[in-house]
Amino acid sequence: MAKKAPRRTAERILEVTLDLFNRFGEPNVSTTLISAELSISPGNLYYHYPAKDELINSLFDRYERSLTELLNASDGVRNVEDAWFFMHTLFELIWQYRFLYRDLNDLLSKNRRLETHFQWVLKNKTRAVKALLDGMSRAGAMSIDSREVEATATSMVVVLTYWLSFEYVRDPRNALEPANAQAALLQGRAPCAEFADSLPRTGPTHAFAGPGHSL
Repeated sequence: MAKKAPRRTAERILEVTLDLFNRFGEPNVSTTLISAELSISPGNLYYHYPAKDELINSLFDRYERSLTELLNASDGVRNVEDAWFFMHTLFELIWQYRFLYRDLNDLLSKNRRLETHFQWVLKNKTRAVKALLDGMSRAGAMSIDSREVEATATSMVVVLTYWLSFEYVRDPRNALEPANAQAALLQGRAPCAEFADSLPRTGPTHAFAGPGHSL
């Protein structure tokens, strides 16, 4: 049992750190605040994570693993329901690690490892969105010129990357409240619904707000 305690403590530290980063923004959260929230000594925190960057990197590693698994599923998207579910799940994952996107430019300017890995994230997102568009086009669920796929995928990735920054600038007090974000996802106001509305259609135009609607 004694050997498992450090792992449990390290995991709990990450969970609390993620919550604090998401609520207040990474620049506004110190290791002193994290240790106080956990009711542990700063020394105990430093035993597991000797520097704040190690907390950030560990959280990013968790996000990157989940993101890779999700993006690989884009190869199987063939219809609008699959596309909506994929985008919905992707935005939920981004929301789960929203501090990365809220404070993206600041984080990248201070953390070389994060800067390098986020370049991979952008490339992998673009590849996944291109696969989604290609798969839907081949299945006849949408019509898009092959010359437009790259530009469309890039535009979608830009929204994926800066959606939270935009929402925060637009309404700083409410943008990052969990209840507001969940309502946006459920009501079709989040970008995953807007993406579906913007896709080139093969038939009559229909409003789209979630699974069950068609192009």
